[in-house]
Amino acid sequence: MATDDNALFPGTAADDNAFRDAAKVRFLVLDVDGVCTDGKLYFQENGHPVKCFNAQDGIGIKTAMLAGIGIGIITGRNDPCVLARMSQLGVTEFHAGFEAKLPKLEAIRRKYGLQPEEMAYMGDDWIDLDPMRSVGMPIAVANAVAQVKKEARYITAARGGEGAVREAIEFLLNARLDGKNPADFWTAATGPARI
Repeated sequence: MATDDNALFPGTAADDNAFRDAAKVRFLVLDVDGVCTDGKLYFQENGHPVKCFNAQDGIGIKTAMLAGIGIGIITGRNDPCVLARMSQLGVTEFHAGFEAKLPKLEAIRRKYGLQPEEMAYMGDDWIDLDPMRSVGMPIAVANAVAQVKKEARYITAARGGEGAVREAIEFLLNARLDGKNPADFWTAATGPARI
């Protein structure tokens, strides 16, 4: 079902209750490759990986944390550039090198005393199916594989690395704010824009 035309998020909700249930989410866990990035793997001549992150996703992550939504990363690869980016954003729940993601997701749940319906997980590929099935709000990016989209309760209009994380965060924040602008969290914390 398409979301309300007046909403700030342009993606597709799987059912009428998805928006209502999104309001319960207190913690969002993200995959990296294909979600926070475009999924392409770039390597320098020395073999070190290079990844491209979307700045709007970064503002979204910081805004979610300002609004009281925890952010975690569970990724199958262990790339220093990802740790550097998440450190810049203040993401402390960073778990790299875990192709079996469900145990880390469960550890986060226990650490913060969360119920499944209070968690969201955002993925794009088969490696993300187990964690998606264990949370109340599974989210897929627009370019996710078919099985991941089938499991999702919200599918972003944006592709991974192109603002999909920001869109998902706006979806979650809008659900909590009864349609108020999620940008208010950012401006309340940082003050009015100055030129």
